[in-house]
Amino acid sequence: MRILVGILGKNFFFSRLLLFCPPRIRFTPKKSCMISIPVGFPRTSPLAVHSTEIVANYRQIATHASLHEDVVAEGNLNQILAAIEDAPSSTEEICIAYLDKLCKAGDVSIAARLLQFLQNKNIFLGPNAYNLVLAAAGEKTKIEILSQVFKDLIMSREFLPLASFLNLAKGFINTNDHVLLLRLVREVSELTFPRSTMFMNRIMFAFAECRQYDKALLIYDQIKDLRSKPDLITYNTVLDILGHVGRVDEMLHEFASMKEAGIAPDFISYNTLLNQLQKAGRLDLCLIYMKEMDEGGIEPDLLTYTALIQNFGRTGNIEESLKLFREMKTKQIRPSIYIYRSLINRLKKMGKVELAMTLLEEMNASLPNLAGPRDFKRKGRR
Repeated sequence: MRILVGILGKNFFFSRLLLFCPPRIRFTPKKSCMISIPVGFPRTSPLAVHSTEIVANYRQIATHASLHEDVVAEGNLNQILAAIEDAPSSTEEICIAYLDKLCKAGDVSIAARLLQFLQNKNIFLGPNAYNLVLAAAGEKTKIEILSQVFKDLIMSREFLPLASFLNLAKGFINTNDHVLLLRLVREVSELTFPRSTMFMNRIMFAFAECRQYDKALLIYDQIKDLRSKPDLITYNTVLDILGHVGRVDEMLHEFASMKEAGIAPDFISYNTLLNQLQKAGRLDLCLIYMKEMDEGGIEPDLLTYTALIQNFGRTGNIEESLKLFREMKTKQIRPSIYIYRSLINRLKKMGKVELAMTLLEEMNASLPNLAGPRDFKRKGRR
């Protein structure tokens, strides 16, 4: 196994690797140089290969990578394969243990080569194994290794957990090498076509989650030139990013471009737009887009109504706040205690005590049915 790239070179490294192994998988001599197929892998995946073949593979890898000049003796490789065969735990658990130790020791390139060797043998470990190496490569800002491991991962799995995308994004935090980033985006797009838009969306979202907004937008610009084209989720993500960083005019431009491209905005698109516009104090535009939503049969959600009602109230437009409040109740969107309190406090400050007391009584009578914190969790956008 290409763990065993770690085994490239001087014999002292083999001894070092032995120390990394948990006690239950320490190596013992084995007469046969063939092993049975381990539990947890397809029978079509030939982990059992003659050690001379492995040695040849290691020599080739060592030559290209310039890791070490010598290859450990065939007997040592047999011992490693035998240890994996005899271990009571699954092969994946053993490999993850090796990967963890290699990464902690700083041997990230060797861990990456182990993953690649297994994959070449049609043995695919789960995302947890790859995430170990992705995280380690990212911490050391080894972008080339990070990129290669991520590409290997997407070739081994149809769907990836969000953690894999986040590990990728975190690896780019301490570098501004846009050339490497855009090259990776192009390669991932080609490798995953025709599902590449989904992958691009998740990569862009992960960069935004890591507060790398400029890089997320750079990826978006690159997507436009690829075979994978922006879809509704792409645009919703971009609207949220642009609004979050205060680039409201660009957000409005992308919203218009979205419609020009024939992609109809959904309630997430509008709610994102309204939420960011109200944060920017553009309440005049909020009313325009709410009317557009209403004409298209799309409704704001509780979070948007709450934000707009509170913002109109703060700017002194209590009449618009009350209008929106009545509208949401008509549409059977349950108000929250936050909306009631906001309206009551604003009405008191404006001297409209009687109306404030009416709303207070209504709130107290409705307490069991008011929207709670869980109702404020906006549905996922990606």
